[in-house]
Amino acid sequence: MKVNELQAKQGKVDIVLEITEISEPKTFQKWGKDGSVCNAKGKDETGDITITLWNDQIDKVKVGSKIEIKNGYVGEWQGEKQLSTGKFGTLEVVGEGSSEAPAAEESAPEEPLEETVEETIE
Repeated sequence: MKVNELQAKQGKVDIVLEITEISEPKTFQKWGKDGSVCNAKGKDETGDITITLWNDQIDKVKVGSKIEIKNGYVGEWQGEKQLSTGKFGTLEVVGEGSSEAPAAEESAPEEPLEETVEETIE
């Protein structure tokens, strides 16, 4: 399955995506248990989609990771489609991006990257 084929309220989604960004995790407490959640962006050759990562999934995934979601679910939040494993799906890291890309990102200073993003937005 490809990103451009995904529809809101769709289940049984099997897809492979590359993670392009990950937001800061947020912690919460529900029914007396601690949990964490964050959003990530995943892409394939047809487009990108927001992915909701829960608890231990957050630690598995890094920018540049290739992930496979099996039996996932596409929800919708404020008009935007969001992919998650839902109650019955699984997420597995099936590969990493090229070994050169993470090294370049780690060695690059963060300030110029932020300035570039701001210039692009303006």
